[in-house]
Amino acid sequence: MKPYKNISSSKKVQVRNMFNSISKEYDFLNKIMTFGNDAVWRKKIYSIAKESSPETILDIATGTADIALELSNIKNVKIIGIDISEKMLKIGDNKILKRNLSSRIQLQKGDAENIDYPENYFDIVTIGFGVRNFENLTIGLKETYRVLKKTGKLIILETSVPNNTILKLFYKILSRTFIPTIGYLLSKDRTAYGYLQESAEKFPCGKKFLSILEQAGFKNTRLQVLMLGATSIYIAEK
Repeated sequence: MKPYKNISSSKKVQVRNMFNSISKEYDFLNKIMTFGNDAVWRKKIYSIAKESSPETILDIATGTADIALELSNIKNVKIIGIDISEKMLKIGDNKILKRNLSSRIQLQKGDAENIDYPENYFDIVTIGFGVRNFENLTIGLKETYRVLKKTGKLIILETSVPNNTILKLFYKILSRTFIPTIGYLLSKDRTAYGYLQESAEKFPCGKKFLSILEQAGFKNTRLQVLMLGATSIYIAEK
């Protein structure tokens, strides 16, 4: 699905324009919509990544670079963050400069479906709340597989829908009212938060997504369920 249903441009163009339009308020609204758990989840990604003692990490859909900044706590690691939104990257660059981390983290405009790096290059690839915005999920995951080293690991943080019937009902009521309302009140692009809510519900989460990862070539796939099933971390190996 596309963010702006009445516009004929591609999903990729629309997603770039959407994140450019909400870049200034994105970090603040993300904290509200995750009830502050976004920082906890980034630390979980850090803990998983640290186990492999990586030297090179690619953070896809890096946005304002919060995951990249968390990962920079790994000793001697070099991080490349790519995103299609120039304005999100600009905010991320400012954060990196303030923390004097320019020698450890480099942000670049880049497309997850056409990564400008050779095969077997990165020890780890991370993607935070980004895969559901891929124009072509299969191509994006195969590109991720291509640039990972043969012993590389993929770590994905993404929204999901609880399996429990009662929790699922509560989740849908909350997400269909809370997220659009927050977007309506605090964002100049109200359509964006309607898209983020709807795309979260439609994303093939849980075991379905593990199967998609396996079809893309990954092995040893597994997931960690967070926030009663409203969010998940997926881990896969090349």
